[in-house]
Parts: sequence; C-alpha cells; structure tokens
Amino acid sequence: MRSVLVIGAGRFGKNLAVKLTELHNEVMLVDVNEEAVHKLEPFVTRVQIGDCMDRDVLAELGVRNFDICFVCISDNFQSSMEITSLLKELGAPYVVSKSDREIHADLLKKIGADDVVYPERDMAQRTAVRYSAKGAFDYIELSPEYAIMEVEPPENWIGRNIRELDVRTKHRVNVIGVRNGKHILPLISADHVFQKQEHIIVAGEQKDILKIINKTN
Repeated sequence: MRSVLVIGAGRFGKNLAVKLTELHNEVMLVDVNEEAVHKLEPFVTRVQIGDCMDRDVLAELGVRNFDICFVCISDNFQSSMEITSLLKELGAPYVVSKSDREIHADLLKKIGADDVVYPERDMAQRTAVRYSAKGAFDYIELSPEYAIMEVEPPENWIGRNIRELDVRTKHRVNVIGVRNGKHILPLISADHVFQKQEHIIVAGEQKDILKIINKTN
C-alpha cells in the first residue's frame, strides 16, 4: 500500500484516483472544483478542495509525506508546470505529471518531474495495435519494440503443447499465461495444451507477436 496524492479531478485524474484506491492505496484527491471533489469523495480515501497553484495549499498537504504525487491537470499546461515545480520545491519525493505533447514532457522533466505519462497517446497506440491485428484482444507496450499481447492461439497450435511447438525458439515469444473466459492462468507449464476457446498472453518483440497473429508457421 502506498500513499498517493492526485491533483486534478478531470477524466484522467478521477479514474486514476479511483483505481489506485481500488488497489488498496491511500489516495488523497485535490481539485479546485468543489462539485467534482464531492462526487468522488465516496470512492477515494480523502478529498480536499484547494487551488494547488497556491504554494500554501500544497505546503499544508504535506506533500513530502506522499510516496507519489500525480499532477493530472489537462486543460492548463502552465498550471501543470507550476504545480510540478512547487511539488519538488516542497520536497515531494516522486512526481508524475500528465502530458499530451512531447515538448511539454521535456519541459516538465526539466523542472523536476520524475516521470511523465501520456494517457491519450498510449491509449491511441494500444487501440491502433489491437484493431489492426486480427485476433488481438489486448496490448501493453513495454517499449517501442516489446509488448505483451492477448491473442487467439494460431489454428495449428490447437491441441498441441508449448514444448511440442517449441514456442520460444521457433517463434521468439514467451507464453506467460492463458485466459479462459474471465479467468487468467499465469505462468503455465510447458505441458499446457492449447485449446480453441482460450486466449494466450504472450510477451516479446511486437513484430514476432504479429507474425503469430497474421499467419500460422
């Protein structure tokens, strides 16, 4: 469990705060919009109404006591920069700022952001890959080259096991789990026999995963 401060109750901020709370973190959500804050009060640990552009407001929050501070200001980049800078000045140990553009990300890092996230860009890329590849159901980019994907097993894999197919050597990917309906079985053995109704979760270079999806080998 971690102590987290989320600044900004816009679409990204509110969803982030709620999910972090569901994952058993202690989450304080702060926003200047009183109505938005009150709507989210039942779903997070604590809420506070305040303008985080005000140094005194941030100081009263005790930002150095949070493990992570998220700056989720989406409609005012100047505010995002100033809040990021103030957080670091006040001793926040780790600051993650939201950005929509590379140039903004560079500036945020220069003024102290420990990390920058791009929710719109990342979701667009994830959606593009998922719907460009027939038989792909989910996609997590690990780097520009590597990814984890949930895909249908190729037709010629059905009824055969991982050892027989020699998946890692022949296809250059690792099968790290299978999904059957809502249930995921991680770290399956080499004796697992692939079934038509299940999905496989594979990790490797994107080009190698796409080869599996687009053709049988």
